[in-house]
Amino acid sequence: MALARVLAAAWLATCLSAQAQTPLPALVQADGALNPVWRFVGFPKARADIPSTRFEAGRADGVAAVQVITAASYGTLVHDWSGAAPARLQWRWRLDQPLSGGQSAPDILTKAGDDAALKVCVMFDHALDRVPFVERTVLRIARSVSGEALPAATVCYAWDSTHPALTQGANPYTKRVRFISLQGTGAPLARWMAESRDVAQDFATLFADELPAGAAAPRITRVLLGADSDNTASTSRGWVADLRWTDLTP
Repeated sequence: MALARVLAAAWLATCLSAQAQTPLPALVQADGALNPVWRFVGFPKARADIPSTRFEAGRADGVAAVQVITAASYGTLVHDWSGAAPARLQWRWRLDQPLSGGQSAPDILTKAGDDAALKVCVMFDHALDRVPFVERTVLRIARSVSGEALPAATVCYAWDSTHPALTQGANPYTKRVRFISLQGTGAPLARWMAESRDVAQDFATLFADELPAGAAAPRITRVLLGADSDNTASTSRGWVADLRWTDLTP
């Protein structure tokens, strides 16, 4: 019996390790088209009046990438990747045109300005009993109304031209989404920038108030990239490429 338990534990550890190392599928296929396993998700039908952010496969400075174009719009490309959190997420992105020409100034910290020219986000299977009661109730209602398994916790990495780099905060509409602005005021335009993030550590930092001391970050359920400009009615254009998991070890 003891040997069986040891073998079962070893098998489970192997399965979890293998799943954690499952690569993210390429954004752009070898034939130059968008990879269809990345599905478009916009606002629910109740907000059908908001245009969709455009995602187009292309090349920028010879790099195969997804071009992300907003015009008073909202949208994401989502992949239902599931696995343990301890992995480093890497990608390259470039912003050719920051949010501009809108009815109000972009400001990721306010409801009126809550737009992002580029973002990469990771959704977590966060335990509901760790979510404050009022927010838990609102989330349950939102899940029921939308028919979607909306996540209890999402970490977003944003390109924000308004605030300094490494600004952190919660989405002004919901604390279920918290962010770090990796590129901020003065970031160069039309130039590829490389990012590498320990998503488990970032979750622990951003959701420290809901993560018991010593507890591991919850499992990941989805990875997405996107952009929105619906609040400010502005436009933007950027690129994302080479989005992938890499091992945390050197």
